[in-house]
Amino acid sequence: MNHTTDEPTEHQIRKVALASIIGSVIEQYDFLVTGVIAATVWGGIFFKLPGLAAIAAAIGVYGLGIVIRPLGAFIFGNIADRRGRKDAMVYALVLMGVSTLLIGLTPTYDSIGAVAPALLIIFRLAQGISFGAEFGTASTWVVEQAAKSRHRAFWGAWVGFAIPIGLLLGFGSVILVKSMMTHAEFIAWGWRIFFFIGFLVAIVGIVIRSRTEDSFVFERHRARHAVLDLPASRVWREMPLRILRTSLVNAMFSGAFFLSFVFGTSYMKAVGFTATQAETVGLIAAAFMFVFMYIGARMADRVSRRTVLLISAVVFLVFAIPYFYLINMHSFFLAVVAEVIGFGFVFGFGYGAIPAFYTENFPTRYRASGASLGYQISQVYGGGLIPIVAGLILRSAGIHRAYVYIGLLVMVYAIAAIYAILTTADTTQSDLEH
Repeated sequence: MNHTTDEPTEHQIRKVALASIIGSVIEQYDFLVTGVIAATVWGGIFFKLPGLAAIAAAIGVYGLGIVIRPLGAFIFGNIADRRGRKDAMVYALVLMGVSTLLIGLTPTYDSIGAVAPALLIIFRLAQGISFGAEFGTASTWVVEQAAKSRHRAFWGAWVGFAIPIGLLLGFGSVILVKSMMTHAEFIAWGWRIFFFIGFLVAIVGIVIRSRTEDSFVFERHRARHAVLDLPASRVWREMPLRILRTSLVNAMFSGAFFLSFVFGTSYMKAVGFTATQAETVGLIAAAFMFVFMYIGARMADRVSRRTVLLISAVVFLVFAIPYFYLINMHSFFLAVVAEVIGFGFVFGFGYGAIPAFYTENFPTRYRASGASLGYQISQVYGGGLIPIVAGLILRSAGIHRAYVYIGLLVMVYAIAAIYAILTTADTTQSDLEH
């Protein structure tokens, strides 16, 4: 049996799903851990600036890894649509592992002076480029492999499952490592442990991906048709509105993600929660997110992708202001309720459909490029912009009034997502080979 052209078995689908999830787990683990370390460690050891300026510089370097992601989507989208989804995923994971290790090995400012922050910026940009390849191409790889399955959204959701898994690993490891050493030891060398772990996991992922076959849909397409020279450029010319419309959907979800885990953690501390309490609330929400994602994926297969996405968007719209109101009550239980609904359900349930939604909206000839670009562009103006604007609102309006304006801000994203969902054709029954 020729596994590259015949329809794959469930075992073969599961192998691709497992291979696709590895890099995404590292991405989410890195996002959380790096965010914590950038805000608490990097400012003091990489930048010779006064207090808040050093923290702002460190967070700025962290943000560069988000802003650069569309470039990674463009580069690796071309590779995926020309050479194959598998090759792109292996190359991306190699770059991810090397850049993550180098960040962990970067000397401090006291050791090599201004070269230290320069190296940190370079390695963080390389990391961001590799991350730009992950979600869209990984989703394409596994959804194409499951193209003939009745559970296509469920298999695609394996890429999404990486998010709560990565967050659980990130929160758990931060809490564990901090408990095993003093604050001074953590600042001096303990923070580097997380990046060494990320490198080791990347090696495992490279081995798994290298031994996994490419999607049968792409192999058939390559055998029957000539691949495009520059698929990422072609999809921009031929389907720009599709890219922008799909990006509006994920802008809401990435906004919910970054609002909760970047700005939200700081907001909880501002209203009186301890760092440990905020991390514990996030840990609980991530666990619930996994459950909601599974339910959302099953419903996306049974009903439709659009129904699942609309439910999440409407809940996000209605719950935007109550989310902050509950946190302002300074009750641990109410904060958990706020996170479980406003983030665990909204993000988790909707992401049960997101991988299939992005993959199914583009044809095979430039599917990885289109899915990656639409997804990663939204990370910039959704996930990257919302925490910045929310922080400005918090400083200008104060803790007791800011949440109303921040809630109105995210409601705009929810309305835009609802519009995009309603104006995009449902793809539940689409044939990915045509």
